[in-house]
Amino acid sequence: MSFLEYRLKTTPTGFGKVFYLNWALILVITAVAAIGWLMLYSIAGGEIGTWAKPQMQRFGLGMALMFFVAFVPIWFWRNMSGMAYAVGMILLLIVEFFGVVGMGAQRWIDIGFMRLQPSELMKVTLVMMLATYYDWLDDKKVSRPLWVLIPVLLIIAPTVLVLMQPNLGTSVMLVVGGAGVMFAAGVSLWYFVVVGAGVGGTVAAVMLSEGTPWQLLHDYQYKRIHTFLDPSADPLGAGYNIIQAKIALGSGGWAGKGFMQGTQSRLNFLPEKHTDFIFTTLGEEFGFIGAISLLALYTLVLVFCIVAAIQNKDRFSQLLIIGVAVNFFLYLAVNLSMVMGMAPVVGVPLPLLSYGGSATLVILLAFGLVQSAIVHRPR
Repeated sequence: MSFLEYRLKTTPTGFGKVFYLNWALILVITAVAAIGWLMLYSIAGGEIGTWAKPQMQRFGLGMALMFFVAFVPIWFWRNMSGMAYAVGMILLLIVEFFGVVGMGAQRWIDIGFMRLQPSELMKVTLVMMLATYYDWLDDKKVSRPLWVLIPVLLIIAPTVLVLMQPNLGTSVMLVVGGAGVMFAAGVSLWYFVVVGAGVGGTVAAVMLSEGTPWQLLHDYQYKRIHTFLDPSADPLGAGYNIIQAKIALGSGGWAGKGFMQGTQSRLNFLPEKHTDFIFTTLGEEFGFIGAISLLALYTLVLVFCIVAAIQNKDRFSQLLIIGVAVNFFLYLAVNLSMVMGMAPVVGVPLPLLSYGGSATLVILLAFGLVQSAIVHRPR
């Protein structure tokens, strides 16, 4: 019997699980993170200890977490989904009453060595809960109104708490990520059409409510919308960030200015250059070639997830992988749209590149669940 036949006909146990991991996915994730370390080193002016080293340490911790999660059978994570969702909700409530305030928002819990952002963790626990729900639910009930209402409530509950922080970007990601799992589970398309029409009406109501006693958003959020529509209206104020980001991206040209040669970032014209706007630094230093290469790596991550979902015959695993892939794509879509002026600035990090602990750890935790589904899939 060949090794391939042995691998397909046996259930992995113990150390043998190492051979069932999707190592190509792990290598691509590591390559993306390494690019982030290089950019953080450059942004800090050649100082590794400022941002690059802490990010490497967090990535190492996240990888250890990913392997631990990957080696635990997927049925265990299915059984823990309800508890994980409940813990996520409790953490969001703790943030509401005892959270740390930063940059005008109350989103974090101080746990000593880092600030934990529970809304990031909620993106994964929500996907786990929805995947478990649809794995349990009979296919014939998927599109019936009562059984559609339950996952909608599961999505709305954390979304409301995140909106209260306030954190509009993560709230949108929770809703769209949850909707992605519902769509993959087979919920009728008509529900999404109705919701889409409702979203359009809500957007209209939000814009019309500005300046009224029943104003639906905070003033700074309206300012972000106006800045998105016309950054040049306040080039030294609200429009400064996006204008400088466009200058940095455009000045990179075809091949960029060279590593550590980005004038916008080195001379501190570019704001939040190590977090939300790190892609613009990459574009300035490595140009179109560097930017498209990074996007190719991100695309590979998504392709590996889609292939893993197709190959897996376990419904919970399929929906879990799809949910993780949708959330990962949302990180990319929102951040890249934001820094290129195609969407309002909402503070969503670029996955595995932007400096930050919570997002990095949660993303690697999510890929640990994907690896667990791959390792323990029915063979």
